[in-house]
Amino acid sequence: MVELVKFILSHLVDHPDKLSIKEIEGETAIVYEITAEKSDLGKIIGKQGKIINSVREVVRAAASKDNNKKIQIEVI
Repeated sequence: MVELVKFILSHLVDHPDKLSIKEIEGETAIVYEITAEKSDLGKIIGKQGKIINSVREVVRAAASKDNNKKIQIEVI
C-alpha cells in the first residue's frame, strides 16, 4: 500500500523526492504517516481536505480485499 500512496501523491506535489511515507502496523490498524515539503502540504490536503480524503478512500478500498485492519492516513 505504501507504493500506492506514494504513486498517487508523487503526481500531486512539486517535490516528489522529499515525499516520505512510513507504514506503522498495529494489531487492529495500519497507519501511514506522510511527510512532505511544507509547500506541498496544501496540495496533499487539498481544499477542505478533499484530496487527502479521496486518497484515504482509494487506499481503504484497495486494502479491504487484503486484510480486515483499519487503515489510517496522517499528514505530518
